[in-house]
Order: sequence, then C-alpha cells, then structure tokens
Amino acid sequence: MKKYLFFFFITIGILFNACIPETEIFTDGNAMLEFSVDTLRFDTVFTEQGSATRFVRIYNTYDQPVEISEIKLVRGDQSKFRINVDGLPGDATNVEIPPNDSIYIFAEVTVDPDQDLSTSPYVIQEDLSFLINGNAQRVVLEAWGQNANYIPNRFNNGGIAVLNCNGQDVIWDDPKPYVVFGILVIDNCNLVISAGTDIYVHGGLESVFDSMNMVRQFFNDGRIITTGSGRINVEGTVENPVTIQGDRLEEGFDEIAGQWFGIILGAGSKNNNFDFVNIKNSSLGIAVDSAASLVIKNSQIYNTASHALFGIHSEIEAENCLLYNNGATAFRATYGGDYDMRHCTVVSNGEQSASAISMSNVLCTDFPECTNILFNPIIANIENSILIGSGKDEISLIEADNVGFDYNFKNCIVKVEEILEADQYPNFLTDCENCIAYDRSDALFFDDNEDDFHLDTLSIAEEQAFFIPELSVDLDGMMRDMERPDIGCYEFF
Repeated sequence: MKKYLFFFFITIGILFNACIPETEIFTDGNAMLEFSVDTLRFDTVFTEQGSATRFVRIYNTYDQPVEISEIKLVRGDQSKFRINVDGLPGDATNVEIPPNDSIYIFAEVTVDPDQDLSTSPYVIQEDLSFLINGNAQRVVLEAWGQNANYIPNRFNNGGIAVLNCNGQDVIWDDPKPYVVFGILVIDNCNLVISAGTDIYVHGGLESVFDSMNMVRQFFNDGRIITTGSGRINVEGTVENPVTIQGDRLEEGFDEIAGQWFGIILGAGSKNNNFDFVNIKNSSLGIAVDSAASLVIKNSQIYNTASHALFGIHSEIEAENCLLYNNGATAFRATYGGDYDMRHCTVVSNGEQSASAISMSNVLCTDFPECTNILFNPIIANIENSILIGSGKDEISLIEADNVGFDYNFKNCIVKVEEILEADQYPNFLTDCENCIAYDRSDALFFDDNEDDFHLDTLSIAEEQAFFIPELSVDLDGMMRDMERPDIGCYEFF
C-alpha cells in the first residue's frame, strides 16, 4: 500500500507543477544588462607564448527572466580571444538569465609575442557584443601581445602623465618600441628620440562628463604634449627613421586616420627639432602653439583626420617634407607667425575642399560669429615646393589690412583659380616668382593614386627649382642636381 501511495504523491506533484505557469520573459525594449566590468583586461605583458583567462559576470536585475538573443566576439574567427558562455564554448544565442540572477562568461587569449606585429600587435582589443530585446551592449576585451615600453603604464587611458626631468634629457633609444597611453605631457624636459625608434600611441574615444553626469563631448585619446619648458628632438636618419603612429597594426588599419590625437607643442616651447620622422594615422599631425618653434626636416605626415602641420602665431621651418592624405588644410598657419617651407611636397587630394596651404594674420576666437577677432603679422617664405590637390584653389590667403601680410612664393608648382579673381589676388601668379600653374593634365608624380609622389619621367617639376646648398640631398638622401634641381621633396632619377 505504501508503494502505491508513493507513486500517487509523485503523480500529484507532477500535475501540480505542470499547472504552475512559467514566468514570462521580460521583453521590454528598454531592458539592459549590467556587467561586473566594462573593460576586461588581461593585465600581463606576455614575454613568451602563453595564455590567460579572465571572466565577466552578467547580471539580470529584473524580477522576470531575460533572454540574450546573441553573445558573440565581433571579429569572429579573426579574434585573438575565445569565450565560454555559462559552461558552453563559443558564441551563444538565446541565453536565458533567471530573475535577479547572473551568468559568467570566461574569456581566454593566447599570444605569441614573437609573431609579426600584424599578427600579434602591442595592444589587442575586441568587443564582446550582447543583444537583448534589440538593444546592443558591449564589454571591451583588452590584452597586450608584444614586449614594449608602456608609457606611463598600460592603464592610463584617458589619464595624464607628466614627464619631468628637471631640465635634463630623457632619451628613448630602446630597440623595443614605446607605447604611449593617455596624454603624455613633457614638462621641464627634453625628450630625445633616437634613430630607428618606433612609437605607438594608443588612441580611442574618451568621454567627458559634466556635473549632471551627462556626456558633454568625446575626444580622441592619445596625445603627446609639451609645456613651454618642454621640447622634443627627433634624431632619425634616412636609413633609420623614427615612426610615430597608432597602435592598431592589424590588416585594414594601415591607412585609417584619427586613431590617436596627435602632437602638440605648447605655447612657448622652443627648439623642437624633428628629423626623418614619419607621423601617421592621427587626428592631427603636429600643432605648434603661440610663440613655440619647430624645425621639421626630411619627414612625412600623412593619413591625418585634420591638419598635418598647424601653426598658431608660431615659428615653423619645414624642409624636404611630404604631407598628404590630410582631412583638412595640410599646412595651416593662422594668427600670424614666421613660416618657411622649402623643397616640400604638399598634396590635398580627395573629396575634402581643404587647401594644401592656408595662411592668415587673423584669428576668430568665437567662430562662427567672429565678433572677437585677433590680429598678428605673418611672414611666410615658400620655395621649391609643390602645392597641389583636387580643389580649384590649393592656396588660401586670409588677410586683414594694415596688420602685416608678407608672403613670398618662389619656384613652386601651385594649383590656383578663384584666388586670381579681381577681389582677391589677381596678381598672385605674377608675384609668384618662377612659379608653374598646375593643371590636372600635367605629368607630375609617378603614381599619386598609390601615394607614390616621386616624380614622373615627364614631370613638370623636373629642373625647375633653384639650388639651395644646405638642401643638396632630397627626402630619399639622393643628391640634387646643383645646376637645375627639381621642385618638391624628391629629385628625379
């Protein structure tokens, strides 16, 4: 009899439980998950091949179960990471979390620091993506794959670090590259960067919050800044140039602008010298603030989201330089200053209407209203340079009367049209000594579509410059013709 009673109660229990309605999935379109971290960092510098595992916890804070439609690594099969979702390996779909409960996701990364940089870059990042009720959320996965000097450390995203050496030199000459995080301020210090040094700047969007905890703006992290008492000396050579670029080295990022912010030489920073340096993939190349000075030679600045060189009432001397693929005016000099450009090639191709070079002796401090305008005289000397692009006018001159606007163009190739109108500078080509007006039908570069700005066999730049003894070699280190050299940064051979 007891045996039958046992089965009776079991049957009643089953029937009773079957009658209890399941709690419905929470389908509110505003549903959001909470995470134990927003960035899951693998805080080990891998000095030999190895792996590390970390976890993130995902919380359902509602009184009903939620269903995550999709959990995946955004890069899929190309990801360096692997995940395990609540005990099951790989991406997952339709993952349910009970009310007021949580699940774990374990992530693993395996890195070989001896692999090529394109395979194992210095900073490896990935988005772990979640989709719940149509809302997309993410957790950032971040690891380090190569041996490097991390400046100041690997956790300074959005932070400020000051390099101070009491007026002495700090020398970067390690064969291992330098990876800069956040904002590096060079104060009361001379940063010397030796030939062959590679510098990678870790950029990324950072948010700024106001007193109401609302996002006010976003800016691209990754800046190298000098104060008035700081300066930078880059000592590259033709055989071993210095490279400063973003740290995204995977395929597809080689020509992407805006990966880090740029270099800012602060007001009053004197005696900055850059020789044989390649700066690329930034928002801004080099900005030279009021009363600061820069001599830049034998260098390239390209793939920038805005200006390559930007001077504000400053002193800039540029020789044997190549500026191209810049999202705004390549060389902009504003609010006066003293500027020299010799044997440079500046190309402003693309859909942007920005000119190759822009000069002005005014500064509007409340754009676009411009009710407050400042003035300063400008002196500019441009010689043996190519200033062209896809726009009608690749030279912009913005002049305020009776302030001082002294410019001289000599033996240059220029692209001008509307600037020659009666109300602007109708005598520009006459005043431009031995200059050549460029037309798209003219032969000039070997292949500018492939960013090869060496001269074409029939280039109009050949033998049209005048010899400058201190610039007897070109950007490639090749000797120029002493009688009839070529215009631009390259001599034809």
